[in-house]
Amino acid sequence: MTIHITRPHSKSHEEARRLAEHVATQMQTEFGMNWSWEADVLQFHRSGVNGSLTVTASEVVVVVKLGFLLSAIEPKITSEIHKFLDAEFN
Repeated sequence: MTIHITRPHSKSHEEARRLAEHVATQMQTEFGMNWSWEADVLQFHRSGVNGSLTVTASEVVVVVKLGFLLSAIEPKITSEIHKFLDAEFN
């Protein structure tokens, strides 16, 4: 199952990247998620989930691929992504 969310933002490119990195650090601490930057794409992964957060000058794009077990809680994961984007990029 794949979650795909695109959200416009009015942050500077640098600030948007900083916010993306902040959430990646939180995911690493809370869920053991590994992450790295590839240009303006923050790639993240752990067992059962992988994805990316792409930062452009005007939007962020989140793509999350869930494994079988995590697909059962896809609505909760999607809701949490929306909460983060609402809080940080509006």
